[in-house]
Amino acid sequence: MTAKRDTSRDGFKNKLETAVLTGFKPIWNFIQSNPGLARKVNKTLTNNAILKIPTRPYPFSTMSPYTSWDSLIDRTYSGLQLPPLDWKPLTNENYIGINLTSAEKFEKNLPPIQDLEILYHKIGETKYSPKSSLIFPYFVQWFTDSFLRTDRHDPLRNSSNHHIDMCNVYGLNPKITHLLRSYEGGKLKSQILNGEEYPLFYYDEDGKPKEEFRGLPHLYTDESTPKAETFPPEKKQKLFAMGLEVERANVQIGYVMLNVLSLREHNRVCDLLTKNYPTWDDERLFQTARNIVMAEFLKIVLEDYINHITPYHFQFFTDPLAFTDEKWYRHNWMSVEFSLVYRWHSMLPDTFIYNGQKLPMPASMWNNDMIINKGLGAIFEESCSQPAAQLSLFNTPEFLIPTEIASIRMGREAKLRSYNDYRELCKYPRITNFNQISSDEKVQKELQRLYGHVDNIELYVGLYAEDLRQNSALPPLVGRLIGIDAFSQAFTNPLLAESVFNPETFSPIGWEEIQNTKTLSQVVHRNIPQGKKYRVSFYREDWQPV
Repeated sequence: MTAKRDTSRDGFKNKLETAVLTGFKPIWNFIQSNPGLARKVNKTLTNNAILKIPTRPYPFSTMSPYTSWDSLIDRTYSGLQLPPLDWKPLTNENYIGINLTSAEKFEKNLPPIQDLEILYHKIGETKYSPKSSLIFPYFVQWFTDSFLRTDRHDPLRNSSNHHIDMCNVYGLNPKITHLLRSYEGGKLKSQILNGEEYPLFYYDEDGKPKEEFRGLPHLYTDESTPKAETFPPEKKQKLFAMGLEVERANVQIGYVMLNVLSLREHNRVCDLLTKNYPTWDDERLFQTARNIVMAEFLKIVLEDYINHITPYHFQFFTDPLAFTDEKWYRHNWMSVEFSLVYRWHSMLPDTFIYNGQKLPMPASMWNNDMIINKGLGAIFEESCSQPAAQLSLFNTPEFLIPTEIASIRMGREAKLRSYNDYRELCKYPRITNFNQISSDEKVQKELQRLYGHVDNIELYVGLYAEDLRQNSALPPLVGRLIGIDAFSQAFTNPLLAESVFNPETFSPIGWEEIQNTKTLSQVVHRNIPQGKKYRVSFYREDWQPV
């Protein structure tokens, strides 16, 4: 008989909030049928999600264990939502989310990192997500890579622009963007293969970088990532020139699918703008198309993606002008915690289906023939026809376990506080027993063996030890932290600002395209051969809410 999780430490307010948002479906349907009422509720629920913790600017970053002017403005260091373990308070006032007594003992009670590998090795078969299709973790890896960019040599620093800026498509800076542009009709460089549009190949027929891409980064400085020079010639010559390092931008077929889709959408929008505004020059066409595509994907994140994550009846929608006076409306700054909460390695299964054959997941890496031979629409549908794995412990593919260990090491180097401290920060009661984290007895026993006491559990382990919320794709603390940062750092994008988010910025025809974009499926179907219809969804086809 399956054990049940002890819910005594969920907290009354959290239980009530969940009960209200996941029950009373007829009332939620009525609210959403009334546009004025829906706007008010949308604003209230979005603010409720964001204001679970104190708002930015955070007083601490990975620069130092105290606040300085540099630590408040130098965003090459990552932010911290709680002060680091070596912070020494100058007053007797307690800091939100910190148990000072347990914090003093926390670091010395941590188990050796390598002992934690056991938490990620599978016991038996892969556990699959009851809700999400494989395109869900593909999309998450791709869009978070544009803003969660930890330095490969120093995990306390980052190379992020701190916005959902689609730098994986357009490049991290103007020099890279310049190399990717065709300078004709505002478009990005592309080629036609098997009747469909793709980026240009980075390497020439002799396996050397093409001269036109000199200056485009191609070495991904991660010791676990093979360099393109070591790839078989048939793989190396099919690597595309895209916005990030060549190895990274081509790392996995889901990543490439979304980059190819974005390139096609950009060039499609350029054609639309050229038709409607024939006097515009290349520069204006490029810049306006880029703005439109970024706004479209922001809407997909805020509506298609966020609504898949939540178990709620209310469907969030993009209403950026409702939030410009909120106290959380501040400059973005990506935090270490936000980076760790988006490491969903266990959602990739060991195997996937391609052309009816079961293949090991590593076969999808640096293998662009998969998309060139199959076509964009067909490979999207195939990805959406199979389930993602479940986000949990004891479920990570073997080839990604070193990445899990590296993530734990990153949290320790940043001197992050305990899982219980972050629960308290996010308005969850501190847990007092291992069975309050998970109903899985294996999880409970291993956590107790490794950590001894619940106050010793570190954030990265605790995040993914929790049971999934009913009807949600994610565990509770993961979902809450993502709600805080995803909303507060998407709505503050400059393109969604009060004086920017209008037809003047995007053009009337571009504004219409943005308003008509809500789902990933819509963008896919604009960019595949006419008349073909594919199922593109974050949801499993057989998913039924409980």
